[in-house]
Amino acid sequence: MKKAVIIGAGPAGLTAGYELLKQSKDYEVVILEESNAIGGISRTVQYNGNRMDIGGHRFFSKDDRVTNWWNSIMPLQGKPSFDDLKLGREKTLAPGGPDPEKEDRVMLVRNRVSRIYYLKKFFDYPVSMKLQTFKNMGLVRTIKAGFSYLGSAIHKLPENSLENFYINRFGRVLYSMFFEGYTEKLWGRHPREISADWGSQRVKGLSITAVIKDMFGKIIPSKNKKVETSLIEEYIYPKFGPGQLWETVADEIRAMGGTIIMNCGVNKINNVDNKVVSVGCTNGDTVEGDVFISSMPVKDLVADMDNVPSKEAEIAKGLPYRDFVTVGLLVKKLNLKNETKIKTLGNIVPDCWIYVQDTGVKLGRIQIFNNWSPYMVKDAENTVWIGLEYFCDEGDSFWSMTDEQCIKLAISELVKMGIINAESDVLDSHREKVKKAYPAYFDTYDDIDTLIAWLNKFDNLYCVGRNGQHRYNNMDHSMVTSFETVSNILSGKRTKENIWNVNTEKEYHEKK
Repeated sequence: MKKAVIIGAGPAGLTAGYELLKQSKDYEVVILEESNAIGGISRTVQYNGNRMDIGGHRFFSKDDRVTNWWNSIMPLQGKPSFDDLKLGREKTLAPGGPDPEKEDRVMLVRNRVSRIYYLKKFFDYPVSMKLQTFKNMGLVRTIKAGFSYLGSAIHKLPENSLENFYINRFGRVLYSMFFEGYTEKLWGRHPREISADWGSQRVKGLSITAVIKDMFGKIIPSKNKKVETSLIEEYIYPKFGPGQLWETVADEIRAMGGTIIMNCGVNKINNVDNKVVSVGCTNGDTVEGDVFISSMPVKDLVADMDNVPSKEAEIAKGLPYRDFVTVGLLVKKLNLKNETKIKTLGNIVPDCWIYVQDTGVKLGRIQIFNNWSPYMVKDAENTVWIGLEYFCDEGDSFWSMTDEQCIKLAISELVKMGIINAESDVLDSHREKVKKAYPAYFDTYDDIDTLIAWLNKFDNLYCVGRNGQHRYNNMDHSMVTSFETVSNILSGKRTKENIWNVNTEKEYHEKK
């Protein structure tokens, strides 16, 4: 029997382990996880009866393999959830599916609502040129934005930066309003310093046809007034957050004979003649194997390897990341009025995420966990459990704050923005820190193809997932890299282009 050693128990690593064990009896699977939690950035954190989704994870994919895989692990709900029952909301239900009020292993069907909060008003995300957008912007801004957009449609800039990518699609005025400040918050770099590759993966541009359709679709509304289709799309979501699904997958792996070793980071890659033979672990163990699947940051992977050429070593060393802090606050209420037609418990705004464009605060995004799942909140009828998301660099002044200092700053920013009245509105709080949450597209990233070509020389080493490929993957993309990897291993396919090409082809892209 051959041995597969998998580094990391996040979505990519767990998917690879599960698929190897399910599809073949020829592999022993050992997963090494450096932390004490399953799921990586897709874990769920529990605190005083409330749950936090680190980063926010909508379970949506255009790849049927992924959707079917999720539903095989956790079936779709067949009865209404707590909030849908209370509010009389109708959802797509699966005949014979589990009742979330009675069973825990269940996927909920949720409304996808994400908006931008700017000028103390809500704008659609992605930005859409609808009548309400113009009202929010005001006449002068609207005229300037319109001429700026038309100008960008006629005169295209060279797409050698993320700034030019945005300007070409939205015009300079909309770019400065909705992209420039937020992007700099997220990455800690001005968009002119960032590769356009990131935009091509994550942003859907405007077109003249789309603008006209949006404008007149709002001015002359459809006869069907039941929902605001610009706001609502459905996605699925585990009852207790994303970590619940990955914890379930981990249990399935163990049941099939796989081994998951927690608190076991990898700090040494022993490689000889373009082959990995073993890995050294932080607990002092050395684990040998025939096949190695890595979802650890490629920067760290290469740093731990033997005999790395100087050029490739420099590229890996220079790959940048952005780190992440979430402050969970339990509040009595939010000073945000629900002016949509979407019913919610306590009539809170229906958003899963709110993007904060205000450059006067460090806050980047607000999650409202009540809207992800009512079961994430201990008392979803009478309290609002939110996550304030901050982007930073490990070791900087924000990262190095004490929990008390960070929480105090977060509360003060909410008060400054008028989202809560005072510190006394906060009933409970918690902070979580995440290293290397976002692979970034600047510095030595431009030379990553050289590094990939060198890594591909190792026949028994496969790089998967967001950090394993240094690519801003969604969760489904990370899973697909593992589907492709397992297929290659079991079929004997030696080339790895199919693995690295995930999330570079148009059909993989999720509508944002």
